[in-house]
Amino acid sequence: MKNISDQSIDLKGKKVLLRVDLNVPMKNGSITESSRIEKIIPTINLLIAKQAKIIILSHIGRPKGKVVKGMSLEPISKKLSSLLGKEVLFNEKMVDKKTKYELNKIKNGSIIMLENIRFNQGEESNESEFAKKLSSLGDIYVNDAFSCSHRFHASVEGITKYIPSYFGLQITEEINALRKITSEIKKPVTLIIGGSKISTKIKIINNLIKKFNNIIIVGGMANTMLKHTGSKVGKSIFEKDCGYLIKEILENSKKYNCKITCPIDVVVSENLEGIGKNKELHEINDNEMILDIGQKTIDSIKKIIKDSNTVLWNGPAGYFENPNFQNGTKKILEIISEKTINDKIFSVAGGGETVAAINKFKKFDSFTFVSTAGGAFLEYLEGKTLPGIKALNQNV
Repeated sequence: MKNISDQSIDLKGKKVLLRVDLNVPMKNGSITESSRIEKIIPTINLLIAKQAKIIILSHIGRPKGKVVKGMSLEPISKKLSSLLGKEVLFNEKMVDKKTKYELNKIKNGSIIMLENIRFNQGEESNESEFAKKLSSLGDIYVNDAFSCSHRFHASVEGITKYIPSYFGLQITEEINALRKITSEIKKPVTLIIGGSKISTKIKIINNLIKKFNNIIIVGGMANTMLKHTGSKVGKSIFEKDCGYLIKEILENSKKYNCKITCPIDVVVSENLEGIGKNKELHEINDNEMILDIGQKTIDSIKKIIKDSNTVLWNGPAGYFENPNFQNGTKKILEIISEKTINDKIFSVAGGGETVAAINKFKKFDSFTFVSTAGGAFLEYLEGKTLPGIKALNQNV
């Protein structure tokens, strides 16, 4: 793995094209959550210390090759500048012949951010001509955007064919953390997995069931498990026609000696705005929906985590956006956090909703590693080879 921290790499005066993921949530032009911006700072500081000329490539949203006013990176460049305590220049123009000339004028140790790379036609379609054009803007390419590395895009995969390319600090940390979870496991190891659809995560479950000791299923996925194994779920969301998937999971769990745990009690309400009642599964009425896990389930999860050395969490336990249904998610966070801090277990959390929950309850620093990646995180857990990672490894 060619990492930018390699002391033998001379970056002084070199133009470094730094691909990062600054696709942060925004409301009315203001950034509402900045963890993705904060995570790239170590790599930028290293490049500053090495006197490189830093050219940031990133995106926000899906403009599909067109300029969209509300998807400019300019507010993000200002936020990054305030976090660094250093000016971040912003180039609002599209990538063209003049861009290279303008970039040649920046000084060593300075930073310039180009406008949303997805405004350019050829980025998302990974056109070779656009990838060549991008590569001509710099001397070295650094990918520090793990969360984009499952994309066959010009600034992620195509560019590596035309310029010396390296891993950034953040992407290296991410890969190492996930490698410890999936390949260098310290057992017993537990997966807590949630989300609305079990069909979208069946590949993750079947990949990890061979390696993990416990898989705890919560959220809408648990409703599907419960429904297809004969339990009452009322009017809860669940997937129909998933009997074969449930059968596959249960058969593989026996084959690989992995214990599957589902809720044994739940918190229900007639609607999302309700107060909530803790009920046994057989007590659920037809007009009620499951919106959280109950206390007995929390206690069983606590016991499993207590006996684990490694924990991976992806997906909240319930509808945590309503305080009446946040207890399960909050308690799981507290249990993993306490175990991580006191017993030094290896804990990793990832996925959009999971990170949102972690931020809500201010537990970001309570895990060994928190992945801000979404699709790339899930595809890695499925066992897929990510195009952006493969491209860097091939660029030797």
